Amino acid sequence: MSLSTKISDKTATIGIVGLGYVGLPHAVAFATAGFPVIGIDVNGERVAAINRGVSQIPDVPSEQLAPLVATHRLSASTDPGHLVEADVTLICVPTPFDDMKTPDLRYIVAAARGIAANLRPDTMVILQSTTYPGTTEEVVQPILENSGLKAGRDFHLVFSPERIDPGNRQYSAHNIPKVVGGLTPQCTELACVLFGHLTPDVHPVSTPRAAEMTKLLENIFRSVNIAMVNELAVLMERMQIDIWEVIDAARTKPFGFMAFTPGPGVGGHCIPVDPYYLSWKAREFDFYTKFIELAAEVNADMPDHVVRKVIAGLNLDGKPVRGSTVLILGVAFKRDIDDARNSPAQRVIELLLDAGAHIEYHDPFVATFRTGGNALHRRPTTLRSISLDEGLNAADAVVILTGHTTVDYAQVVSRVRVVVDAVNVTGEVAEAAGRVIRLGAPMPVSL
Repeated sequence: MSLSTKISDKTATIGIVGLGYVGLPHAVAFATAGFPVIGIDVNGERVAAINRGVSQIPDVPSEQLAPLVATHRLSASTDPGHLVEADVTLICVPTPFDDMKTPDLRYIVAAARGIAANLRPDTMVILQSTTYPGTTEEVVQPILENSGLKAGRDFHLVFSPERIDPGNRQYSAHNIPKVVGGLTPQCTELACVLFGHLTPDVHPVSTPRAAEMTKLLENIFRSVNIAMVNELAVLMERMQIDIWEVIDAARTKPFGFMAFTPGPGVGGHCIPVDPYYLSWKAREFDFYTKFIELAAEVNADMPDHVVRKVIAGLNLDGKPVRGSTVLILGVAFKRDIDDARNSPAQRVIELLLDAGAHIEYHDPFVATFRTGGNALHRRPTTLRSISLDEGLNAADAVVILTGHTTVDYAQVVSRVRVVVDAVNVTGEVAEAAGRVIRLGAPMPVSL
């Protein structure tokens, strides 16, 4: 039976390499659509939990996963040898950068090698991990062809960027529009049919490079616009203008404006990373992405600015930062999720530790948080979330870095004199108190 027929009648076995924030939602989406799914992950604890029907990813409820496991529609393993059963294999592994902001493709390479050892004719491999244009053809294709099979002739090769947004209840793997770029028109066509079982909106592009660039454009667009409002926030503080008021006013325009908001920096897997992936690749073409790198620099400077506001607030209260206890509220990179990857909280905490502060944090979604162990702060430190009440009792200052909706900010403002709000969640409470130090707003005259 041909791969085309298997995809059409949903008998194609789907292999997923990487069962994290991207891979597990896709595994569940394909299994729910009726495909048999085999998931591969190097994390044995995660694999064991999945095979018990227990999800460690908040976007995938265990109640949704468990029936798929119980009916043998979905299974997981640490052994890539099971990929020999896969008709279609999706690569959903991390793509970080190293200390020099150079792309780190070790996980893609390892995944491709595992697939190559088990590759069969008339199958399809789809890279979903965010990466620079050219990765599919320059890195993945040669590794897969070490199997003796030729991409585009013996097997199909495709790039289709993941668009998973952790914590987004409206859009998930089963309804997010998919962009597909295959090595050949037939590769693209087959992938479009496959993803058509998940979402009615599948958009083909001419090449894997075009699809790879699509994802970078989406995230660099956000990085640049966030950098613009971050820079304006710092300016408006000096001008005694409230940027949040200005943004609310500007968003009343029904055309030609899209609202972005400032914050303590950017976090997550994509926004802090993707600009560097493109700027690194651009140098191969003797091109320097000055505008994009400047935006990344502005965003990277925001933790320093937040720490300066903490120091200013403690000064207003007559206290030095050295020896003061600072409570960090929220270390996840955005509200109401457990994902702390590349969170700006890491740099904020490191800077405060360097300044001599004692740090505690409260985050109802993140139980432990690791900082340090890098060139900027060599001593690694693992912190554990404490209760909000315990944290407020001990705090000389509070820094709100993530606006989790489960936190009582009225209580925070009423119990601690120095409150730095980097995400504007104190709202009317701040106005009533008149002493909350908000990012992008005039500094209080006194506490």
